[in-house]
Amino acid sequence: MGVLLNLETSSTNCSVCVAKDGEILAIRELNSANYSHAEKLHIFIEEVMLEASLRMEDLEAVAVSKGPGSYTGLRIGVSAAKGLCYALGIPLVAVSTLKSMASQIKIKNDAVLIPVLDARRMEVYSCAFDENGNELRETRAEIIDENSFQEYINDKHIHFLGSGAEKIKEFFPLESITFHCEIVPSAKQMATISSNKFYAKDFEDVAYFEPYYLKDFVLQTKKVKS
Repeated sequence: MGVLLNLETSSTNCSVCVAKDGEILAIRELNSANYSHAEKLHIFIEEVMLEASLRMEDLEAVAVSKGPGSYTGLRIGVSAAKGLCYALGIPLVAVSTLKSMASQIKIKNDAVLIPVLDARRMEVYSCAFDENGNELRETRAEIIDENSFQEYINDKHIHFLGSGAEKIKEFFPLESITFHCEIVPSAKQMATISSNKFYAKDFEDVAYFEPYYLKDFVLQTKKVKS
């Protein structure tokens, strides 16, 4: 019946949902600049399973956001997902972080969706999709300047979405561009994608799967409250 647990830990948002055939049964998430994943992830897993009246043995697969994103966040999510898959003897499904972000909004024809995650300083992780969710350009880690995204600027309406969109505003104050800076990766948008991959048997090797870091590790520290 396609019962999947979805884990999203690639950004500041610690997000967990359990879904049946892509329909969400329960969800928990907390978007905190302090990166609450280590403290909240397993609590959220327990809570969504309890709310959905499911046992861990009822799960048929675990889906995890594979990145790019926070090195530490991705490690936590993937470690939890692999541990559950090993313990329960179920498959692992990996979902592109940027693809699930792109599915958060619907756009009209001849527009381009560009999810952008903050990668420190003037760098972002980005990809580009058409209105049907088809990838137009591979995922990149790139430094933003006035020459960025020129293959789309002034050609189609562009929607930039995610934490990296704020960096782009100053370079492209155009009417043909819409910014969705509030959007963060969420397990909510993973549900349909992971369900489709589950039924297509598009699984990862639990022993060898690694997150899609895209760049070298940079230590992240929690903000100290004053």
